[in-house]
This record gives sequence, C-alpha cells and structure tokens, in this order.
Amino acid sequence: MRLIILGAPGVGKGTQAKKIASKFKIPHISTGDILRAEIDKGSEMGRKAAEFVHSGKLVPDEIILGMIKDEFKTEKFKDGFLMDGFPRTLEQAVKFSELLEELDMNLDRVINITVDEGEIVKRINNRLICDKCKKVFKLNDFKDDNLTCNFCGSKLSKRKDDSEAVIKNRLEVYKLQTEPLVDFYTKKGLVENIDGIGSENEIFERILARL
Repeated sequence: MRLIILGAPGVGKGTQAKKIASKFKIPHISTGDILRAEIDKGSEMGRKAAEFVHSGKLVPDEIILGMIKDEFKTEKFKDGFLMDGFPRTLEQAVKFSELLEELDMNLDRVINITVDEGEIVKRINNRLICDKCKKVFKLNDFKDDNLTCNFCGSKLSKRKDDSEAVIKNRLEVYKLQTEPLVDFYTKKGLVENIDGIGSENEIFERILARL
C-alpha cells in the first residue's frame, strides 16, 4: 500500500497517519525524520542538507527527493509507505510523481482529511502538548489547573505557534501551497476525501472503508 495523507494543520493528520501505518505495517514517512537521520549519519545528502538547515534556509526539493529516492531503494519500503508532510507544493507533487515513475512505483490512494476552518481554529486553541514526551492533550479534558501529562507527569503547555493569528496564517499558507495538490491528485483519480469530524476511531474507520 503506497499512500499520501493530506490535510490542513489541526485536522488530526498525524494521529491518523500513525494508525494507518500500524494497520498496514508500512513505514510512516516524515521528511523531517529523513532529514534528521541523514544529517546524523553524515551521508553526502545529509551534509548538503545540513548546510541549509544550520543556516535556517529551506532544504531544496532536489535534496529531499534524493533522500526519499535512496530510502525507497531499501528493503524497508518494499511493502509500501505513507507520506506525511510531503509533497507540500504542486511542484513537489510533480517531481515526486516523476520519481515514483522512475522507480516503477504507483500510488494507491491520496487520503485528504477535511475539516471546517472554524473547527480547526477551535481545535488548535484547545490543544496542549507535553513539554517532555510531546503527547497531545485537549485543554477541555482537564477539570482543574493541574495541567500535567498523564503518561510522564511533565508540564503541559500550548505551542507558541498555536495562537489564533498564527493558526490562521498557517491555514492561508496551506490553501495557497498545498490545496492545489488535491486537484492534482484528483485528476489522477487517487483522492479519497475523508470527513475529519468525529472521534479518532470514527475517522479511522472512514479511512479504512476507502482503502
């Protein structure tokens, strides 16, 4: 099973990606994870990427795609993959399609989780993250001011980029850069639009019904 998961910030994409990857026993691929691993290994691609990362610049698509290409040639990816966070732009989607063609691979589905913008803002405003283990909680699940992690006991706090102004800006960026990917993959007959309202398990069952 070869999949891409799309969705605006706050739709629960990361949670569903982990559940899907576990269900189908396929790697859950975050380009951020690949970048960090290559930099840590000190590979040629990693050294090139590090120059951009350490100077605060975006890593060029060619380097990202080169890393993905190297990863896809390993045994780990013989049974498929789930791409999360890549591609982000139409240009990346085109280049990724060319790479898959070069590797004689086909995408099976593109899962697009949809949630109303007002609901997304409400969700992210209600989000708390553990300072240590990074697990995510909902503010309204706590009856008092004892905002500590149920798993490790560390303090919970809001991310700096979870303010309403930042959220709305991120949604605008998503509309401009990433929404065109939905049209791109719809024309290829790959998109499954999934209603992102409901419990984690309800949304997961909707996704499974389309796969």
